[in-house]
Order: sequence, then C-alpha cells, then structure tokens
Amino acid sequence: MTGAGPGPGIVDAHHHVWDLSVRDQDWITGPELAPLRRGFALTDLSPEARAAGVTATVLVQTVTVPEETPELLAMAAGCDLVAGVVGWTDLTAPDVADTLARLRAGPGGEHLVGMRHQVQGEPDPRWLLRPEALRGLAAVAEAGLVHDLVVKPHQLPAATEAAQRLPALTFVLDHLGKPPIASGQLAPWAERIRRLAALPNTVCKLSGMVTEADWHSWTVDDLRPYADTVLDAFGPGRLMFGSDWPVCRLVATYADVVAAARAVTAGLSPAERRHVFTDTAVRIYGLPHTGPGVLATDTPCDSVRHSVRSQDGLRASIRKRAV
Repeated sequence: MTGAGPGPGIVDAHHHVWDLSVRDQDWITGPELAPLRRGFALTDLSPEARAAGVTATVLVQTVTVPEETPELLAMAAGCDLVAGVVGWTDLTAPDVADTLARLRAGPGGEHLVGMRHQVQGEPDPRWLLRPEALRGLAAVAEAGLVHDLVVKPHQLPAATEAAQRLPALTFVLDHLGKPPIASGQLAPWAERIRRLAALPNTVCKLSGMVTEADWHSWTVDDLRPYADTVLDAFGPGRLMFGSDWPVCRLVATYADVVAAARAVTAGLSPAERRHVFTDTAVRIYGLPHTGPGVLATDTPCDSVRHSVRSQDGLRASIRKRAV
C-alpha cells in the first residue's frame, strides 16, 4: 500500500460509509448535521486515509437494519483498505447465534470482527443488562467476535456491569464513552471510565473527540484531559485510534483528526504509540497481517467504486460469489 511511510502504517479502527440512495440514515437530522446528508463511499475515504499513513481500517455499522452488515462485508471483500467490519444484528433475537454464523459464512464473512448496537439511543440506561441482551452478547463471544459499545456517560455503569458478567467477551468502548468535552467537565465520566477500564476485557477507542468538543473553537488542549484520562485508565495497550470519518468532517478534516490524535499521544514512547495506532486494533479485532505492523492486501479499492449498492445489485453479487 502507498502512503504509509517507513515502519508500520496506521489502523483507523472506526469509520463509516453510507449511500442515501439505498437507505436513509435517520439519525442525520437538523441543520447542524446537514453536511452529512450525502453519500460517503470508500473511494472518498481512501485518498484521505492513505495520505495520512493509514494502511487498514475497520468499517463500522450506522443503522439497525439487517441488510447493512452483508453490504459492508461485501465491500470489505473487494477493498484492500478495509481489514475488518463491525456489523449489527438484533442481539435480542432468539436466533442471534445462527445469524452470526450465516454472516461469517457469507460473502466477505471473514472480515466480520465485531458487532455493535446503538445503545446510546436506548431509553433504558440498563438495556445492556436485559436478559435477552446478555444472551445475545454471550453469542457474540461464542462466535469469536468482540462487541463495540456506543454509549453515553450515564450508560457506562451498565456497560461495566455487562463486562463483569461476560468476562469472555471483549468490549470496545467507542468515542471514549462520549464525554462532555465542550463543557470541560470530567466528573462523573472520568470515574465511570476508570471503573470500566479496571476490567481486563475492556478496550477504548481514541475516537470521536472532536465532535464532542466545541465545534467552532475546539483545540487539542480541549481534548487532552479526556485523552489523558483514558490513557491513564486503559493504558496504550488497550487503546486504538479511530477517525470516526465522515462524522468528523462536521468539524475537522481527516488529517486534522490524525494530527490531534498524534498530539495527545506525543508523550508516549514509540512502542506505546504503535499500540494506539496499530497493534491494539490488530490484536483485538484479529485483523489479517503478514508480519509486524504489515497488514495483508487484497484489491486496491481506489480502482473500484465502493459505495453501498442497491439490494438487487448486492443479491446478484452474492449469487455470483457463491457459485
């Protein structure tokens, strides 16, 4: 791959794609989010990521519909940049284990590394502790996958209890648990983070900080206390970088986000920075690699259009691949 420079490349452990001509992203509402009301494809991401030294990514679900995850897996199968997919399925369904098995056996299924549910949108702050949710999370662990946590600070206690109850499942906290960076407040978020991080089966993404800060005036110094908190709580060996592209584009360029992450980790040793920017994601998600810090490649996604296809087109592709 190009653009990585000397040494191991960066793994961007958190980004999205979507095509509004296929389905709506119903969370994109209001004038502030209006810049996101367009399609974002892998061909849009690739030049920005490669220019920043990114050699592999993890593509993360955005909507809670069963059709999206097979689409993301099919895209990953045709693009060397995407090394893993965090998908969605209904964790409360009685047949969740069978669904995970079908996804793993389908086109691109080898790229499935984790599952995520939009817990941040659940009105019940203890949704993760419902018996049916715990049963589904246990199935995720049995399938050899991890679970990405997208929660708000008030939902962190339930996330901590779920991680205690399911020690065989690795929980990856997205976006630092969405701390109130814009307000400058650390409590009670920081103490809740420390309780979660005290569990060995938890990991945190250094992602989503810029959109939790003041959109118009954020600086690296605004982000630093929150980054320092998770660095101290989890340690570099349980932190991984994520851009949260294209959501980050609301307030920053891709290059800005990478630069900010480098700035808040500048005090780490080279080995510790490598954990944050490469090794943790490779280890936790089990990403394919051919040597230290070098990820395996497939088809250059720059040469193919990789927006989400229509359902008819996707089904035709799946049939063709299955023959």
